[in-house]
This record gives sequence, structure tokens and C-alpha cells, in this order.
Amino acid sequence: MSFSSEVKAELLAQIGSARHCQLAELAGMLSGAGRLHMQDQKQQLIFTTENEQSLNKYVRLLSMIGDRLAADVRVQCVCQKNKTLYLAEIQTSEAVQQIFLSLKIPWTNSTLQAQNHLFADGLLLQKICCKRAFLRGFFLTAGSISDPRKSYHFEIVCTDVQKAKQVQSQLQSFSLEAKTVSRKNHEIVYLKEGAQIVDALNIMGAHTALMDLENVRILKEMRNDINRRVNCETANINKTVNAAYRQQEAIRLLQQQGILQGLPHQLQEIAGLRMEHPEATIQELGTMCSPPVGKSGVNHRLRKLEELAGEMQEKG
Repeated sequence: MSFSSEVKAELLAQIGSARHCQLAELAGMLSGAGRLHMQDQKQQLIFTTENEQSLNKYVRLLSMIGDRLAADVRVQCVCQKNKTLYLAEIQTSEAVQQIFLSLKIPWTNSTLQAQNHLFADGLLLQKICCKRAFLRGFFLTAGSISDPRKSYHFEIVCTDVQKAKQVQSQLQSFSLEAKTVSRKNHEIVYLKEGAQIVDALNIMGAHTALMDLENVRILKEMRNDINRRVNCETANINKTVNAAYRQQEAIRLLQQQGILQGLPHQLQEIAGLRMEHPEATIQELGTMCSPPVGKSGVNHRLRKLEELAGEMQEKG
């Protein structure tokens, strides 16, 4: 089972205890997977899903509006390639009208003509708990989340710009930086930051999945931190080795030309120590001097030796 499926399985098991939350979640599910269809001058409400558990939850939420609504649902199974689609149809205009009125969606002529444009009314989403339920319902029918071990990506696919703006607004009301992008005639609302996706899971109520994602995030951050430290230490080691090699080459040149013996005692001392201890750090060389010298003093002496060798090479 994919991580996205695990999240949805957890969310499918939840139904708000308050009627207003149940209506908000139903509105979210219909916004994501519902459409209006006119047939024989009658308005039909069709809910489409690949997940049988989503279908069961949809019917259960309908029954909380009215027992007869669940009885009016006609389910068809349609096989397409390697998947099965469940089409839950409500074929009576009276039942459709009852659902719309419960969800505070105006029942007008324009509504009857607006196929595939079910849009949750803002009046239904005033409470924080209802916003959470709405996002949960929308994600269940039109959302997905990538495996956090590979990447961080959370998205909800909307059929039009108006729905995308509503989903984006609801996520932003929880201080999430949701963004939108167009893809194949759809509007996608998405999150890319791991911490933001954790918050989104918390908002919808997927607490087990949240903990799983947090564990992955912690391991990733630990690995990244270790890699950064190793890279930094490797870079420092390379820098130290290169500097030591350069210093030894300068000292050898000064020795070959018989110049080193005529230099001040401090320069001769540091030159000898560097040749005897090629892998020693600047600090370690400083402690070997008599008397001990700080890092800046050692650096100054070694730079002086390199400068003298450089001058000799320029003279040829």
C-alpha cells in the first residue's frame, strides 16, 4: 500500500460527530468527485471514485442528511483498463435538491445548468472543525501525497479555478503556504515543504501518518546533517593537506638554494617542524615551538617561507 493510500485509509475511518462537520466533509467529497448531469430533463448527482471505502463513506454521510437519500443511491461499477470506477448516482431531482439545500448551495436555474461545478458555500465553512472536515473530504476524493522517503509533495486536484482558490484559501487559513499550478485542464493546489505537509495531515486528522512522516523527516535531517559535517570536514582536510604540501615544497626549494640556513631562528624552527610533521595542524605545530606559538604566529611564519620561495622562483 502506498503512503497516500495509508493516509486515506486513516482518514476514511473518521467521521465528525457534529452534523455541521459531516456536511462539510460531504461538501468536500462532492467538490472533489461529484458532478451534475442532465438526463431526460432530470438532474442527476453523480459521485465517482476508485475506492470502495470512499463510496461507503459518501453514502454514510448522505444517510446522515436523510435515510431516504442513501436509499436513492444507485451504484454502477465500470471497468477501465486496470481499475474499477464506482459511480454512485442520485437520479431524483428532489433528492439532489435536498442535498444542495443541506450544503447551502443555491438551487437555481443556473445551478441546474452548471454541470460538473459543485462548489461548497462559504457559509458551511465558518468553523475551524468544518474547515478541517472539508479539506479531509476533498483530499479523500481528489488528493494525493508522495512517499516521504522519496520526496515531499502534497496536492489536491481541482476541476476549476474557483475550487482551487477555495481549497488554497482553506489551507492558508491554517497558515499553510499552499500554491497552485495548472496541469492538463485541471488546477492543482500543492504543498512542497515537509513541515507544511505534516501540518496538513494534522489538520485533516491523519495522526498516525503524521508520525510516520515525522520519523522519515527526522532520519532525513540526521543524514543530511551528517553528510554536511562529513563534507565540511573533508573540505577542511583537503585544504589542510594542500596547504601542508605547498609549504613543504617551498621549504625544499629554500633548502636546495641554501637560503633556509640564513633565515631567522623562528623561520628555521617552523620549517623543520613542518618537514618532520607533514600531517600536523597549525595548532599542533604551534605547541611544538619553543616557546609555543599561537595559530596566527605559525601561519605568519609559514606564509613568510612561501613568499620567500615565490620570490626565488620569480627571479628564476
